[in-house]
Amino acid sequence: MPDDRPNATAPTSNPTSNPASDPASTPIGRLLDVMARLRDPQTGCPWDVEQTFTTIAPYTIEEAYEVADAIEQNDMAALKDELGDLLLQVVFHARMAEEADHFTFDDVATAIADKMVSRHPHVFGDHEAETPDDVKVTWEAQKEQERAAKAAGNGQDRPSALDGVTAALPALLRAEKLQKRAARVRFDWPDATPVFEKIEEEIGEIREAMADGGAPDRLEDEVGDLLFVVVNLARHLKVDAETALRRSNAKFERRFRAMEAKLRENGHRAE
Repeated sequence: MPDDRPNATAPTSNPTSNPASDPASTPIGRLLDVMARLRDPQTGCPWDVEQTFTTIAPYTIEEAYEVADAIEQNDMAALKDELGDLLLQVVFHARMAEEADHFTFDDVATAIADKMVSRHPHVFGDHEAETPDDVKVTWEAQKEQERAAKAAGNGQDRPSALDGVTAALPALLRAEKLQKRAARVRFDWPDATPVFEKIEEEIGEIREAMADGGAPDRLEDEVGDLLFVVVNLARHLKVDAETALRRSNAKFERRFRAMEAKLRENGHRAE
């Protein structure tokens, strides 16, 4: 395997002997068949065979980010490739689940199709939704019902407003989701003005922590509080914090590379 990750474009030939009559002749069927062969304990790929949900999870996250990067670059050829790599991750996890008798790829596809039908009663039922905001209200109501049912199944009287916010999300994205959930139950600032004041307060607390000796744990707490409030400011300004920071990262990278190029032109280098 040339890369350290499984690549959806790696197989170059159909593994079936008679594609015209085999279920694997469909593109998704072929991909499922490729994965089954890769995972075969006797004849498969040693790397693929030894993988687990845990070892593959980082690749799944990475592929999702590469999809986002291709979209930001408006590179449709790259997007096609990256979507294939992400699809491979779904197939990989589904194959491992099937081997352990948990569920199959068909179960995954059926479940998401059922969920989409349930959350779009204005399309598949008699509910009316004329605007995107109407759709959002319906979507959130459906999710709330699902969370309530899940909480009841776990023996909880009622779900928390924060239930379902995945702990594994990137920190900025998770902060935004937590804040949005809290805002639904009116735990929020009325506008951006007091958020600016809170940012100034948090900066002051960082300065105090530094003046008191700069204990690493305390500085980490205070910097974390500042970042959390900055995300809140972005939310009130209707700016996606994760996207904003990615763009700032890209801006820094462009400017730094330009500086390096200029230094090289003058016979120098950044050290």
